[in-house]
Amino acid sequence: MSNALEESGEDLVGKAKRDRDNRRGGWARFVLFLRQVIDELGKVVTPTRKELVNYTLVVLVFVIIMMAFVSVLDLLFGWGVSWIFGDGRALFG
Repeated sequence: MSNALEESGEDLVGKAKRDRDNRRGGWARFVLFLRQVIDELGKVVTPTRKELVNYTLVVLVFVIIMMAFVSVLDLLFGWGVSWIFGDGRALFG
């Protein structure tokens, strides 16, 4: 029973939003969009220098670890392909 009520409520809300958007002109929708963008930008919190350095180091360490992981996989798959289709001795070339 409550599921049907929730669905009808969502339909009413969706219909009301569509009706409101249809009544507004293009300029009013653009101004509303700009107001919402400015409101959201006001919520942005700028990190401190210490946080920024910390985040940068975390990203760099992660990228280095992923590069090493992908390099090891590349070497292993290259060796495997060389072993299957070639002479099997060429690990590094």
